[in-house]
Amino acid sequence: MGQHRRRSSRRHRLLAPSLFTALSALVVAAVMAGTHGFDPSDASAAGKEARRTRAAAPAGSPAATTAAPASPAPAADTTPSSTATPTPSATPTPTDSPSATTPAAPDAHGVVPGATAPAPADNRETATVGALFSGPVGPGNHFCTASVLHSATGNLLLTAAHCLTSTDGVTFAPGYRDGSAPYGTWRVTAIHTASGWTQNGDVDEDFAILETAPSNGRKVEDVVGGNKLGAVEPFGATVRLYGYPADTEVPNLCTNTTAQQSAYQRVIQCPSYPGGTSGGPWIDTATGDVVGAIGGYQQGGDTDDTSYSAYFDHTIAELYNEAEAAAS
Repeated sequence: MGQHRRRSSRRHRLLAPSLFTALSALVVAAVMAGTHGFDPSDASAAGKEARRTRAAAPAGSPAATTAAPASPAPAADTTPSSTATPTPSATPTPTDSPSATTPAAPDAHGVVPGATAPAPADNRETATVGALFSGPVGPGNHFCTASVLHSATGNLLLTAAHCLTSTDGVTFAPGYRDGSAPYGTWRVTAIHTASGWTQNGDVDEDFAILETAPSNGRKVEDVVGGNKLGAVEPFGATVRLYGYPADTEVPNLCTNTTAQQSAYQRVIQCPSYPGGTSGGPWIDTATGDVVGAIGGYQQGGDTDDTSYSAYFDHTIAELYNEAEAAAS
């Protein structure tokens, strides 16, 4: 702030001594009040606020991995404050106004990025995604989602390991919709999981490869095709996320970009993916490879709008080779 001006000697001579003494005391008090106007408790409060900001997201959550570090509290200004009236800020010009946001364009499947809509019917990719049933194929009986993996054997599916522990009575209906299985159904005959999941329930290995038996003499991949397995691919990828909510009879589809939640977990923000969508494939829009399956952290997510997948690395690649060899 600016310095106090010296009062003129003429002004001093015109003042009575008692009045001069009183005014001098007031000036000294004002200067002392300005100099000591900073309360150390202000710095303490700022520090507590910074700590609360950093601790707001629990360790390991998506917010914790993306939140920017809190800014340090500003240094205290011990200069006496000015008594001048603040000058009003200038009226913003049109260039200061935020620019208009262009709505995101729908993708090739007609879905706006970041939004969720029913998956289109009679689509090659959608046909590879289906529901797992524990009884007759019909409304209310599906419990998880699976998809066909491309393989030499033509009979492999991908889902989450936490979806099932037994093959008893489990069938797969690709392209299932509104109580109908347009391509047929295939019986699940074997479950392959990684040792970390089998022994310890490791969420970083929450994926499973299933074998299916032929249906009417045909393998599932021969009928609907399959998606190639993508392993050791970047965490940041734009994917199409599929899943069958347990309380609906049509699969959901959402397109968005994934991020890294932890060392071996992916995360994606897509609304309306509740129970039943576990096992749903994450299909890379650039390569067509399946790079994830809803599961992993919190068995796929505690909220409907955030989904997780165990990262696909050499572990699932080795599991795939084992499953393919067993199915041969």
